[in-house]
Amino acid sequence: MKTRVSINVYGRVQGVAFRHYTRRRARELGVTGWIKNQPDNTVAGLFEGEDSAVQSLVEWCRNGPPAALVERLDVRQGAYSGEFDDFDIIF
Repeated sequence: MKTRVSINVYGRVQGVAFRHYTRRRARELGVTGWIKNQPDNTVAGLFEGEDSAVQSLVEWCRNGPPAALVERLDVRQGAYSGEFDDFDIIF
């Protein structure tokens, strides 16, 4: 079953390669979508793919890369659309 989730990550998550590592992990898992820095120093993302792969990426985001300090992760379910071909960093 395919799923879609959007996330917001709070804590020390900018300037620690969070987007780069998330893209790499998403591509390893076959998840499509995007990740971007927000003006309020959070990171936002939208993930689509097989439910188990998306959930694995969400769980990875609870800790992030070694230099990150995730304080909170908000996750919202959505309707799968299949609109993405890859996983991108949005600038």
